[in-house]
Amino acid sequence: MSGCYFYARCIIILSEQRNVDKKQVSGGDMNYTYIAECRDGSLYTGWTTDLEKRISAHNAGKGAKYTKNRRPVRLVYFEEFETKEEAMKREYAIKHMSRSKKIMLIGQKFKEQIHTSQ
Repeated sequence: MSGCYFYARCIIILSEQRNVDKKQVSGGDMNYTYIAECRDGSLYTGWTTDLEKRISAHNAGKGAKYTKNRRPVRLVYFEEFETKEEAMKREYAIKHMSRSKKIMLIGQKFKEQIHTSQ
């Protein structure tokens, strides 16, 4: 039970975080691998060059087929890469992880953000 609470708390804190640099997630030369949480609690993994635009597309029903009937989605995790190939390779690796490993990945990112914000 405590694992579920920790996971839920990570999602809430990450989704409420306001200090992410807009240039970092909107457009630019970077490529991102991301995990979005769907309305039903499932996790969707993808890659993009513009996180803000991609999450908006998912929520408008114009993203992946998987998320179309599971809206709204919210960004819970992302990693930056210099090349599309790196981002796609990481997306593939994450998609093959178990749900529990994805949750651990999200929790690890949460812990890193807590340490850097202190």
